[in-house]
Amino acid sequence: MIKNDLYIRALKGETVERPPVWMMRQAGRFLPEFRALRNNYDFFTRCQTPELASEITMMPIRRYPLDAAILFSDILVVPQAMGIDFEMRDGVGPWLENPIRTLEQIENIEVPNVNETLGYVFDAIELTLIKLNNDIPLIGFAGSPWTILCYCVEGQGSKTFDKAKAFCFQNPEAAHLLLQKITDTTIAYLKRKVEKGVSAVQVFDSWGGMLSPQDYQEFSWHYINQIVEALAEVSSVVVFGKGCWFALEEMTLSKASALGVDWTITPENARKLTGGNITLQGNFDPSRLLSPPETIKKMVTEMINRFGKDKYIANLGHGILPNIPLENAEAFIRAVVDWKE
Repeated sequence: MIKNDLYIRALKGETVERPPVWMMRQAGRFLPEFRALRNNYDFFTRCQTPELASEITMMPIRRYPLDAAILFSDILVVPQAMGIDFEMRDGVGPWLENPIRTLEQIENIEVPNVNETLGYVFDAIELTLIKLNNDIPLIGFAGSPWTILCYCVEGQGSKTFDKAKAFCFQNPEAAHLLLQKITDTTIAYLKRKVEKGVSAVQVFDSWGGMLSPQDYQEFSWHYINQIVEALAEVSSVVVFGKGCWFALEEMTLSKASALGVDWTITPENARKLTGGNITLQGNFDPSRLLSPPETIKKMVTEMINRFGKDKYIANLGHGILPNIPLENAEAFIRAVVDWKE
């Protein structure tokens, strides 16, 4: 039994004494101990070495009173497992030397045996669970098929992902084949994570907001919902679509346990669109962590009061930025931990 199960109870919609708190990208670049490790190992070495991934996962847990840990990894380990050779370049970010632009390329992509290709992730889960000692839950995650397609077709990050969108609109058959292969791989990957002991899984749709509501249904939600349907039998599933407030009503009808929301929607509107029937997670603007600690505490208290303490997980509206002072991150977490009705 997990000693602090606040996060799990919030996912189930149970009455809690306060909301649980964790931060997207909490095991990352804003921590000096992470930056020290980064100087010795390249990005995917950190992801693919279970001892390193486990150690990075634990860094924020040792520093802050968080209610959940999230396994250090990256959404691009899934396409890598499918034989799509992503690398992480300094100053560029994700980089694919030969972006996917043809049906023939996609037909040659295999849905892999995840135990063979992603075993290092499952080993990292085992190591991390030992270190966590049942104190708090561990979250596993994956990127949405659409978000992964964006990188596969574009070949790198983008502000608009025009090439990815053009590919989908001009070659829908090829796009849907790629999306389905990513979906099938992701389902197997997340199911194995659950078997290995994660308490919940989160699907990150970082670029869902690039699509119109109609295109979102076709190229993103259709595939995310397949993942939700497959995983809901065995785990709580959180769906976070950045910029996807327009899909919240539809998402609420799914078997997801919680929906993440970003800072572009008010708590009141998020509750209205979801009918108050589902746990919500978010939605503090990560840039607001650059405010003075006292301001952060006031804003977090207000955020909780507006969402309500039940069916709510306090979090950021996207990943924490690398330039956030440690004491400001602590102010955010402490404001939730110390919250009183």
